[in-house]
Amino acid sequence: MGHTSLEKIIALQKKTTQIRNLCILAHVDHGKTTLADCLVASNGIISSRLAGKLRYLDSREDEQIRGITMKSSAISLHYATGGADYLINLIDSPGHVDFSSEVSTAVRLCDGAIVVVDAVEGVCPQTQVVLRQAWLENIRPVLVINKIDRLIVELKLTSQEAYAHLQKILEQVNAVTGTLFTSKVLEERAEKEAETPSSYAENDSGDQVYDWSAGLEETDDSDLYFSPDRGNVVFASAIDGWGFRIHQFAEMYSQKMGIRFWVLLKTLWGDFYLNAKAKKIMKGAQSKGKKPLFVQLVLDNIWSMYDAVVTRRDKEKVEKMVTSLGVKVLPRDLKHSDPKVLLSAICSQWLPVSQAVLSMVCEKLPSPAEISAERVEKLMSVGARRFDSLPEKTQELKKAFLDCSADETAPVIVFVSKMFAVDSKALPQNKQRPLTQEEIAQRRELARQRHAERQAANQSAESPGSADAGGTSTPAAPATGSVTDALCAQTEALSVRPAVEEDNKEHFVAFARVYSGVVRKGQKVFVLGPKYDPSLALRVLPEGCSVADVLPSVPHMACCTVDSLYLLMGRELEELDEVPSGNVLGIGGMEEFILKSATISTSPACPPFTPINFEATPIVRVAIEPKHPSEMPKLVRGMRLLNQADPCAEVLIQETGEHVLVTAGEVHLQRCLDDLRERFAKIEISASEPIIPFRETVIRPPKVDMVNEELGKQQKVAVIHQVKDEHTKYHEGVQVDSTGLVTLTTSNKMATVRVRAIPLPEEVTRILEDSVGLIRTMEQFSLFAGEGKTLDINQKILEDIQEFKVKLESTLQGHKWRGAVEHIWAFGPRRCGPNILLNSIEGYRRPSLWQCLEQEKEIEKAETTALRDFDNSIVSGFQLATLSGPMCEEPLMGVCFSVETWDMKLSTPQTQQDSIDEESQSAEPNNDNQGECSDVHETNASSTSSNRSRSRAETAGSSVDCYGPFSGQLIAAMKDACRYAFQAKPQRLMAAMYTCEIMATAEVLGRVYAVLSKREGRVLQEEMKEGTDMFIIKAVLPVAESFGFADEIRKRTSGLASPQLVFSHWEVIPSDPFWVPTTEEEYLHFGEKADSTSQALKYMNAVRRRKGLYVEEKIVEHAEKQRTLGKNK
Repeated sequence: MGHTSLEKIIALQKKTTQIRNLCILAHVDHGKTTLADCLVASNGIISSRLAGKLRYLDSREDEQIRGITMKSSAISLHYATGGADYLINLIDSPGHVDFSSEVSTAVRLCDGAIVVVDAVEGVCPQTQVVLRQAWLENIRPVLVINKIDRLIVELKLTSQEAYAHLQKILEQVNAVTGTLFTSKVLEERAEKEAETPSSYAENDSGDQVYDWSAGLEETDDSDLYFSPDRGNVVFASAIDGWGFRIHQFAEMYSQKMGIRFWVLLKTLWGDFYLNAKAKKIMKGAQSKGKKPLFVQLVLDNIWSMYDAVVTRRDKEKVEKMVTSLGVKVLPRDLKHSDPKVLLSAICSQWLPVSQAVLSMVCEKLPSPAEISAERVEKLMSVGARRFDSLPEKTQELKKAFLDCSADETAPVIVFVSKMFAVDSKALPQNKQRPLTQEEIAQRRELARQRHAERQAANQSAESPGSADAGGTSTPAAPATGSVTDALCAQTEALSVRPAVEEDNKEHFVAFARVYSGVVRKGQKVFVLGPKYDPSLALRVLPEGCSVADVLPSVPHMACCTVDSLYLLMGRELEELDEVPSGNVLGIGGMEEFILKSATISTSPACPPFTPINFEATPIVRVAIEPKHPSEMPKLVRGMRLLNQADPCAEVLIQETGEHVLVTAGEVHLQRCLDDLRERFAKIEISASEPIIPFRETVIRPPKVDMVNEELGKQQKVAVIHQVKDEHTKYHEGVQVDSTGLVTLTTSNKMATVRVRAIPLPEEVTRILEDSVGLIRTMEQFSLFAGEGKTLDINQKILEDIQEFKVKLESTLQGHKWRGAVEHIWAFGPRRCGPNILLNSIEGYRRPSLWQCLEQEKEIEKAETTALRDFDNSIVSGFQLATLSGPMCEEPLMGVCFSVETWDMKLSTPQTQQDSIDEESQSAEPNNDNQGECSDVHETNASSTSSNRSRSRAETAGSSVDCYGPFSGQLIAAMKDACRYAFQAKPQRLMAAMYTCEIMATAEVLGRVYAVLSKREGRVLQEEMKEGTDMFIIKAVLPVAESFGFADEIRKRTSGLASPQLVFSHWEVIPSDPFWVPTTEEEYLHFGEKADSTSQALKYMNAVRRRKGLYVEEKIVEHAEKQRTLGKNK
């Protein structure tokens, strides 16, 4: 097919039913970009000879060098089949786990996906991830089993073995899809049961019978699975340019053999064979030892082709095949030294892969107009809001989504999934356009004039004495000069202007899709941020307002004009004037309004789309600084641009003033640093060693010591270290009893707190980590309630909070946790972390943290529960203590601090004087915490009534002491008490862990294990992949040990094993960083110095050194007399 013109694509954009938006998804190195090349070559954009070698959609230099895709890029293709023209918007996505955020941004804009699976490796970890992403976004997948040539050339399988192998791969893919489907059905059933609690059915005899059928039998899952006879599977070898669906062979053989097409279609894949005598297709090929039809009619032909062309290079047989297939092969291909060239020349005409894939896409994948109501509701229900709870006007927009109409009246709804940077030279308006005939003629004339001038100048220089020559040439010169100047000016106006305007600025283009209406250049639109609330906007904005009106400001909503629209053509951009609904496009001039993703609409009732769910968690941090400090502003600007250009990267400025870049993995980090150096900051930068995050926790006292002897049974030999530690550990005024209860008094002796640290069960920590959003909502509600305001919480969130509370109650069982959930004072750090502050003070009833669940009971409770003064100081002290622990100033995790007593003596006249001075200094007292500091002092008997009456009279609801020096002392005391309570228990570090999946052959298995054990890895399971000699090893590896891991594995195994690292969880490092040998057995085992440093101590000291904290290490120990080389002879 020839090159498609821009006009043709613009015309096709208007036919919504003929558009297909799809992305190519797969594991890394399974052949996505090669397949994309074959599809691009079918449109004449690149040569079919270069398909697979050029990797056209990998436009970055580092993508070409590494041979992997790092960003998703789109291209529009035209395909004609069955008399209909289709527009295919194809998005190629990366397969590497570090760039799975790019896959998420691509999947959101599509209606369908081509899932590519390597015929040798089968379903890999990332294949499962992309299938899940497609499932979560409700998009329909089709399957391409690629690299079938490897089964012939590398594994040397027979056609029969290859058939069995392909069947297994198909089963594996369907198993993943089936799992996703089952979980969805079970979830739906659970929801139904929650609505109708009676899941018991009474039978005739009156007994109760539980209905175990999970609803799977009734649910239709027929179009869910991949099956060749359904037409949603293509078998291909993209590098050799061939691919087919069994439809093609069914058509071919139905004409040859006279068997009906649909019969062949049903029997070509499966346990059927051809009975030559009876001329019938019969079942049971396997049991009767016959060749299945698929092997006999399809695979045998391909195997014999490879055998003749690649293996034996049999010229006569090749010529016979060429004539029987009726394909034309050029003589140069026949004579080529590489047999693959001839093979791809024959196969790309006989079974072109582009035709097989594109016809499947057009037939099996939905058009934008066929978007399901379920998907629309899912996109519109932001956060935990149900679709039913959205405002009426917003719900009406569902019809616009489903119609996907390009009428003038339809509201414009566009979703931007990411921003990508484009060099200003690549923008269509800055490109050098081809010259017209007139411009060429002008330039020719200009060149002639210059040439004539030069000749005239040369002649005058040769004959300076000739007066006549000088006389004749003098008047002519200015005329010629003026004509030349005029022509020069015209030519410059034509060609140089773009170059003058162009500076080296990066432009951002929004990668988007139109869901409704028509987007036009110069149109005014609303840009809605991810936190935009349509119900609030509809209350604030006047009825029937439009973007053109002058409107009051609404949070997370901006008005802007669409600068330019682009058609994305891989490495090129083409300018458009308008784009109708259902199309993928690029929008220019949005960098000021959109950070990473946003919703664009002409209707303020439009809700922001559900945020994209990213599979990869950014975990690798590096601190960045410029080589030359004067270039700091450039670095800051560059990091801001990088943050906008990369959907997954995060840019932070820490409390220390460091500029920190957070990325998803090593490859991603390298790409971000390269981008900063070469594109965004354009300066030399130096990056620190990766900053590895740790957490600090406490555990229950261990039962055995380091040599597995039961504690307390042996005689302690050396308690010197211990005694020394006990003296230095605690300051004056701190008492610690044997149970770990810490009593601490403030420096002015006015308040005493008693705090105990308790380790939380692992399950509770996990629940707290998963429920950060709910905890934030609860905190916000408590804050509003304290200020006397109410916060509307949607019913779904209230149900989730109730469920969260029930989960906590069920996991916090036992005597010491009795009633603990009701007495939770706060969560931390940052008021939503995985640590708990517990109120165990007798007689202090404060408003519950769960008050959002008890709004009806609030009114009666208000009388009995009130906040004590300085309640907030206690919480602030706890927040500070959990934000940086005593071991190495890292956040705490899984620790519960129980406040047992809190006594205050506020009767001294000095305190009164302080607070009165403070009140007189501040003309307007700070009212932020009015609600939190109540007028009722619940102090000990020592607090006087005069003090109470003064605070009631003077502050009317807010005690000034809350902002006085005493408040700060109480915060510091509480922080220290928490830290000492933490140190009184066995302390441990928690390390971030990666799950690591490695595919390796049997011969390099030992080397893989060696690298894993060297880096503190732990193998969880190892299984052999059926039908191959590949092993899949699942292991966990500390993030701290993972740098350079992938490179080392590849070096040690000569590239035969490659790992995939994904952040998984936090794990306690079992060794105690402060351990010293104390018993005789430990001395015998570890030696006197016990200098084999524990892993935890090594990590802790590294973090302390990086943060500039004191590290206890002896530089010289047992120094000996210096021995020089001379004396040593």
